[in-house]
Amino acid sequence: MDHDLDLLDRRISECRACPRLVAWREEVARVKRAAFADQEYWGRPVPGFGPPDARLAVIGLAPAAHGGNRTGRMFTGDRSGDVLYAALHEVGLASQPVSTHLGDGLELYGVRVTAPVHCAPPENRPTPLERDTCRTWLVRELSLLRPTLRAVVVLGAFGWQAALPALAEAGWTVPRPRPAFAHGTRVRLEPAEPGRTPLTVLGCFHVSQRNVFTGKLTPAMLREVLTEAAEAAGL
Repeated sequence: MDHDLDLLDRRISECRACPRLVAWREEVARVKRAAFADQEYWGRPVPGFGPPDARLAVIGLAPAAHGGNRTGRMFTGDRSGDVLYAALHEVGLASQPVSTHLGDGLELYGVRVTAPVHCAPPENRPTPLERDTCRTWLVRELSLLRPTLRAVVVLGAFGWQAALPALAEAGWTVPRPRPAFAHGTRVRLEPAEPGRTPLTVLGCFHVSQRNVFTGKLTPAMLREVLTEAAEAAGL
């Protein structure tokens, strides 16, 4: 399974399926932000990050133009990532509270961090078509994680809308009508095939700067969701 997930990550990093996203991510990597002018940007789709036998997945939105698109690691190099990894560390799911670049020593314990869109989108807003085009990668990733995956935390309404269809395609039964997104929502998904394990899915407000600055999502709220998810995953 490790080999398969490594192969998937390499294939994701080479994807050029969405012309608008390809053009944007490469322009950002070429022009750069002044503060990072001396750094080489990743400038490609950003694969998921975490062990191949993860029991918990965290699904966000997409890499940030000067975050993951720069560092090559999902949710690193920006303030949203700082909030997420600090919370993961505080609840015992990460080896350190800060991650800035590939090879910085960060390890995740039983957690895989990924997103339904792997390229940084303009204004952090992928189109529905881009979301649906990229979903094939998320379906494959969730399918590879299925033997060990027991819980998922979805950050934000956009991620929720993308994750539920992907989970259905990956082997779990999603109720109809689909559960609505809300912070703290908890849904149990039964396996589509007999003998497999059900999955607990929890909703959480996205760790965006806007949500954090306005207090819509506090570090305590995030830690509470992650703790609940870790318990559901048996971590």
